[in-house]
Amino acid sequence: QVQLVESGGGLVQAGGSLRLSCAGSGRTFTRSAMGWFRQAPGKEREFVAAISWLSTRTYYADSVKGRFTISRDNAKNTVFLQMSSLKPEDTADYYCAARQELYSDALFVKVRDYDNWGQGTQVTVAS
Repeated sequence: QVQLVESGGGLVQAGGSLRLSCAGSGRTFTRSAMGWFRQAPGKEREFVAAISWLSTRTYYADSVKGRFTISRDNAKNTVFLQMSSLKPEDTADYYCAARQELYSDALFVKVRDYDNWGQGTQVTVAS
């Protein structure tokens, strides 16, 4: 099982930037499709971005497209979410998730597609 630890959250002014990191442990990290999700208070967890384990495929929610960039460094077992032009509505707890994919370079966009989750990191965007 892959253990995941997010970092990089914090308080930022609207229009600012943050870079979230998710460090994975376990020798199978590099065979895992990775995703970022977020959950605002009182709302359901929602998809933000996903990347396949070879980084050949990425996908974004419409709400973050053009502002957020997902990337990964498999040598360091880390996935990143670069967030720019942040808006108050981006305020949420951000979670990374992993799903092992031994035989394909797929990515996944649904909460139920993932079986490993980090503990989350809080992002607050002040207006």
